[in-house]
Amino acid sequence: MFNIMRYINDTDFQIVYINHELNIVNYEKINYMEDEKISLSYQEGTIVIEGINLRVKKLLDNEIVIRGDIEKIDFRK
Repeated sequence: MFNIMRYINDTDFQIVYINHELNIVNYEKINYMEDEKISLSYQEGTIVIEGINLRVKKLLDNEIVIRGDIEKIDFRK
């Protein structure tokens, strides 16, 4: 059974890649954004996304959707 309150209150960092879109949930802040590189901080470190023509499709307080030709995703402590 789907628990709506658990979904709303979920604080786990999540990343999903589907059809050239990277959906990142529960990040803490955007460190920098360029056409070929985007860096985000999350609870356990930093994630760096590299690619071509990276664009932000959706931006909320704790969710971002990045579209483009993603070539590399690097997790750093």
